[in-house]
Amino acid sequence: MGGDHGVNVTIPAALKCLKQNSELTLILVGDETVLKQRVGESALASYQDRLQIYHASQCVAMDESPAKALKNKKDSSMRVAIDLVRQGKADACVSAGNTGALMATARFVLKMIPGVDRPAIISTLPSLHGQTYVLDLGANVDCTAENLFQFAVMGVELVRSVTDIAQPKVGLLNIGEEDVKGNEQVKAAAKLLESSSLNYIGYVEGDSLTAGHVQVDLIVTDGFVGNVALKSIEGTAKFISHGLKTAFNQNWLTKLAGLVAYPVLKTFKYSIDPRRYNGASFLGLRGLVIKSHGGADVLAFKTAIQLAEVEVKHNVIQKISEQVEKHLALRESA
Repeated sequence: MGGDHGVNVTIPAALKCLKQNSELTLILVGDETVLKQRVGESALASYQDRLQIYHASQCVAMDESPAKALKNKKDSSMRVAIDLVRQGKADACVSAGNTGALMATARFVLKMIPGVDRPAIISTLPSLHGQTYVLDLGANVDCTAENLFQFAVMGVELVRSVTDIAQPKVGLLNIGEEDVKGNEQVKAAAKLLESSSLNYIGYVEGDSLTAGHVQVDLIVTDGFVGNVALKSIEGTAKFISHGLKTAFNQNWLTKLAGLVAYPVLKTFKYSIDPRRYNGASFLGLRGLVIKSHGGADVLAFKTAIQLAEVEVKHNVIQKISEQVEKHLALRESA
């Protein structure tokens, strides 16, 4: 029920996923009357074995306080969906709703993996080297060195599970690559990573998020810096897109030049299309929760559902739990 466009996006995206993947079963959680009407009798009949509707009498507003949502919206579509994951009736929850409320509810209902202090939000960014995973993207404004180390352990296992990269390269986001740079929190986290079995390559600067000279598979930072970096990249992309449109529409000559360049521009636009990278995982929880961008369209929300499929198939939660336990044991024995 969530997101800026509600069921007008989530339902078509869900139906497209069902059509493309015959192994997928989806549970649509929300106002039963609204959901049935939007899905339609034909689709309900076509996917009757793989499409369920689970009624929830409440909905969390996009601007609602996470604390109020957790306390007063116990039958919200968000809460019910996460409860289904906790009960084992669903393998994952995908939502485009209120991020703070989703995180607070998921943490309260699902609890943390033993050995993990805080959950972290991880997603991918397109880069010169293909794609780069980044965490935390906003769940934790203040982090300790231990938090950053735990983020790295969880992020590495996620990357290893859903890609063919056996030893993901881990970088710690900093204001410079030199050892003397950075605050005390970052320097302490670097020491923990250096003494671990992770493939830690050292500090990386902000350009490594998309176009750094060093290839890095996973970049670790706190949620304050991570979220600012993410929003900056999104803003830059919009600025460049607007600038190109304005430049090509100045006169008939520029329009002609735009027509000639259109195939190249179309290919480039596809390669950096944020809809193809939509979906952020909440790592550290005992259940799988995927957060879609609130402004997602049908293609973007479909991408988020497909991300959940991939992580379920690769048993990401179990693998992260095992790796956290392993690294904790190594630290204790050192």
